Amino acid sequence: MSGVNYVTKETLDQLKEELNQLKTVGRAEIARQIAEAREKGDLKENAEYDAAKEAQGYHEAKIAQLESAIVTARVIEAKDVDTSKVSILSKVKVTNLGNKKIFEYQIVSEQEADLKAGKISVTSPIGKGLLGKKVGDVAEVTAPGGVLKFKIENISI
Repeated sequence: MSGVNYVTKETLDQLKEELNQLKTVGRAEIARQIAEAREKGDLKENAEYDAAKEAQGYHEAKIAQLESAIVTARVIEAKDVDTSKVSILSKVKVTNLGNKKIFEYQIVSEQEADLKAGKISVTSPIGKGLLGKKVGDVAEVTAPGGVLKFKIENISI
């Protein structure tokens, strides 16, 4: 991950808690699994040992990813959000000009994205397309299914 990672205070706290959990409980559990598999004999043909070592690699990669996200995190609060244009933490009501459906999205960091909850990542095609737009603007978004046009109806917090 590179650049600044804008998050809410709650998300930063969740990231720190997850990192702490992975470093303490998670590492201890993987070390236990490796030790248990090692006791079963020849390591050359020990599938359990290989699986535990692979799990350890994934675990350490997740720790590195979280550490990077925390280091680059900048906390942004709702009171700091400018509602004259779409920015991170904005809630945006848009009309899809293709099918006339109205959607409401909140633009959030990658870690907070949850489409079912209406939270889209600032780095997603729609998130990128909406950024900086004002009420009345039409955002053209290039998505895997083609170009979508969204009219900005409202911006709030």
